[in-house]
Amino acid sequence: MALSSKEILEIAVRAADEKRAEDIVALDMQNVSLLADYFVIANGGSERQVQAIVDNIEDKLEEAGGTVKSIEGKKGSKWILMDLTDVVVHVFTPEERANYNLEQFWQDAPLVDVSGYVAE
Repeated sequence: MALSSKEILEIAVRAADEKRAEDIVALDMQNVSLLADYFVIANGGSERQVQAIVDNIEDKLEEAGGTVKSIEGKKGSKWILMDLTDVVVHVFTPEERANYNLEQFWQDAPLVDVSGYVAE
């Protein structure tokens, strides 16, 4: 049985948190864009950490029976985009995140409370 977009969102957020992603934000895109149901935006402190976050999300999603449709950005990138079908994940270095400011760009999208998915 296919995972719901909400289940994919939870897996992605938990997996990012496991690798100490910072400032994890989820946006509900369902009434804002046809691109995806949810956007997840997070950052890692270095390019190496960005890659570790992406790798963990990919591993955890596949373990749960989900599929990564595509990953844009190579090892050593400051921004990697993951297309998980109904969930799009953006993992940045802090400088790159500030530069692109996706939260501002998609400010019409309501925030999703993901506090239950992350460790204190």
